Amino acid sequence: MIDSPYLVEPGKKFKISDLKSDDTGKFKHKGDAAEDVAKNLEKIDSLQDRFYAQGKNALLIVLQAMDGGGKDGTIKYVFSGVNPQGCSVTSFKQPTALELAHDYLWRIHKAAPPKGMFGIFNRSHYESVLVERVKKLVPEDVWSRRYAQINDFEKLLADEGTVIVKFFLNISYDEQKKRMEKRLADPKKNWKFDPEDLKNRARWDDYMAAYQDALHKCSTKHAPWYAVPADHKWFRNWVVSDVLVRTLEDLNPKYPPPLKGAADIRVK
Repeated sequence: MIDSPYLVEPGKKFKISDLKSDDTGKFKHKGDAAEDVAKNLEKIDSLQDRFYAQGKNALLIVLQAMDGGGKDGTIKYVFSGVNPQGCSVTSFKQPTALELAHDYLWRIHKAAPPKGMFGIFNRSHYESVLVERVKKLVPEDVWSRRYAQINDFEKLLADEGTVIVKFFLNISYDEQKKRMEKRLADPKKNWKFDPEDLKNRARWDDYMAAYQDALHKCSTKHAPWYAVPADHKWFRNWVVSDVLVRTLEDLNPKYPPPLKGAADIRVK
């Protein structure tokens, strides 16, 4: 767990309404952060190479947000320099008939990254305490017990060598409106708009209550949540890349030891 102003401290109560979605930290403008972000992306690339070669741990990155929150943009930008061979992205859509025939964590566990790999979840198992709760797809006595199940599941992964970092990309109600309007105004971005997004927007307060519970009940030392101010895309990218760099540096991955006698081997 990396210390950060945006860490949701395990066990500490908070109000999601107190989280600033437009914070820019130590930076005043986008240009002020550009060099730092560029350095972070270079470090992630270098650290991933060692992480992949060592094959000791897996890294699971969970991204959750309201519609338009920037999950796709974060993946596209922050992981733009990593080796695709060492990284997988799983987008969790509405469960299929096969997935519904299993427990709700079945499809999640199946997508968990193996050692040496970065695994990025675009939405995740938290949909089962967010969407399913807000839309009343399951009764309260079902979703209310899932927080403990999720914590146990994440502890299992952590105990087996998976490092877990979870990001809630926190945008404001007004910023979501702007982003939806841009999608509607640009024919090349119309495909990103789903009429269902408006129904979810109408349930904003319900979703915020659900997110508050998910972050409070499921931010742990082995699987911390970071509430990322995401109204400014450039600052979002800095926060996510900063946490990832420091997480990887804390692991200090190393290349395997040199092959003994390598200098004496002749390739004919």
